[in-house]
Amino acid sequence: SFASAKIAVHGWLCWGALYLLAAGVSLTSETRWPCPQPCRCNTVLLEANCSHRQLITVPDGLPKDAKLLNLTNNKIKALAQQQFQLLTHILHLDLSDNDLVLIEVEAFLGLQNLLTLHLARNHLKFIPVGAFAGLPKLKILDISSNDILVFLDFTFRDLPALQFLTAADNDVVFISSQAFSGLASLQELHLDGCNLTAVPTEALTQLGGLRSLYLYRLGLTTLLNYSFRHLERLKELVISDCPWLETLSGRSLFGLNLTSLTIQHANLSAVPYIPLHHLVYLVFLDLSFNPITYIHGNQLGDLLRLRELHLVGGSLLRIEIGAFRGLLYLSVAFQSVGTLRNLGLDNNPLACDCRLLWLVQIRPNLDLGGNSPICTASVHFHGLNFLDLGEDELPGVLTCRPARILTMKRQEVRVDQGHTVVFHCNAEGDPVPSVYWLNPQLKPVSSTGRIWALSNGSLEIRFAQPQDSGTYHCVASNAAGNSSLPASLQVRAFPKSFRHPSHLKGWFFPSGTLLIAVTIGLMSFFSSVSVCFIFMFFWSKSKGQIKHTATIAYVPRRAMSSSKGGAGNHTETSRFTMKLI
Repeated sequence: SFASAKIAVHGWLCWGALYLLAAGVSLTSETRWPCPQPCRCNTVLLEANCSHRQLITVPDGLPKDAKLLNLTNNKIKALAQQQFQLLTHILHLDLSDNDLVLIEVEAFLGLQNLLTLHLARNHLKFIPVGAFAGLPKLKILDISSNDILVFLDFTFRDLPALQFLTAADNDVVFISSQAFSGLASLQELHLDGCNLTAVPTEALTQLGGLRSLYLYRLGLTTLLNYSFRHLERLKELVISDCPWLETLSGRSLFGLNLTSLTIQHANLSAVPYIPLHHLVYLVFLDLSFNPITYIHGNQLGDLLRLRELHLVGGSLLRIEIGAFRGLLYLSVAFQSVGTLRNLGLDNNPLACDCRLLWLVQIRPNLDLGGNSPICTASVHFHGLNFLDLGEDELPGVLTCRPARILTMKRQEVRVDQGHTVVFHCNAEGDPVPSVYWLNPQLKPVSSTGRIWALSNGSLEIRFAQPQDSGTYHCVASNAAGNSSLPASLQVRAFPKSFRHPSHLKGWFFPSGTLLIAVTIGLMSFFSSVSVCFIFMFFWSKSKGQIKHTATIAYVPRRAMSSSKGGAGNHTETSRFTMKLI
């Protein structure tokens, strides 16, 4: 009947309205984040923070849209195959300070957008070939402070975009010749291992684009000829903490075009003049903490661009005349020169300032070879033999301007977890001061890593964490004195409002998002109901006069039961009238 059809249509429209209400609420489902119970999730920063949660495995149900995943300071021991396959948007993954002993092949498969991966301070002894498969965009890899013993062939072959690799503080005993194959973009490499008795030359030949190489704690006794062949683009070489290194073969550095060379905390008894001979682009040379006793004359003249020579912590007895001849831009750093007896400084571009006060103090016991040093790099005292001046005149000649930080206003920054912070520090003085930063534990901040000191004197803290909070100190220093400036950082951890309530079973609802969801849902509901009534109104007009009541006949259950056992076929019927809306 017409009335029955009208009731059916009305019911269908009401169910449709409820469906639209549900759809209205679901419009905001993209702002909801599934977040495992132990973790804290932030939809603004797109970060899932699961640090310090005593986790033994990577938790399931991590938000698929996350870009930062912090799993530090847990007890994760292994990474299974395709452990992160659903987290395709992750850019930064930190697994430092866990108990990792095993990374299975293709463990990171699926992280095709990953840029940085930190695995420092775990217990890895080796990394299987294929462990880094599926990471075509990775740029920074930190596997330092593990127990790695060997690097096998093609360990890093799946990392074509990698630019920075640190494997410092390991116990490497062997590096296969093809271990670094595939690292065509690598710019900086840090290697460590007391049990390596030779530079891994064959492995390094795979790194034609390398710019900086750091070798620590190697068991070297000498550097063999052509140890660094095929590294034509290498600009910085650091060899440190090699107590058995006594000599450098004549062609050990052949093929390099270095601008910076450091060989410190070794056992060199003499400056390696012959290996250095061809390094005409060298600007910085540090041979500190070697038992070097003599600097011979006329041996460094080929290093035309040399600006800094550091011989701190040595055993200098004699610096011959002409030792620095031809080095027009050189500044020299000595320490513990109390044993020095012979020194020739004539024909050198000396800058007469407070940096030469040490020379005045030891002058009575020093043989200058009959040639007094002359000021040639000082505008006001050009041609002056400062040793001829009396003690009352020297303070007005050998002067420096102490280092001074230009802006002494204390910097205080408060940020939410995950943000990047930059502190600035500019200084002046004569001579030009060096600028470095101390962390809240008063330890120097390195020039690499998540917290690093920039070359322009600034400090950058990337993806700040609550444990980074504290007071950092910028220190500007020169020969005349130091100046420091504190900078305070307060990193707010995720507030409780960001954590999902237990009754939502893992779904994350910021209050603003919930309000928007409810508003949109109500708007959708009222809109759908209005459409229903308008549709029914025009449809009923087209069908003529509207009936406002309907009479329905029905048979009661008790009448049907009694009729089954009766003799007749008469059945009692009932009727009721229903008002139609």
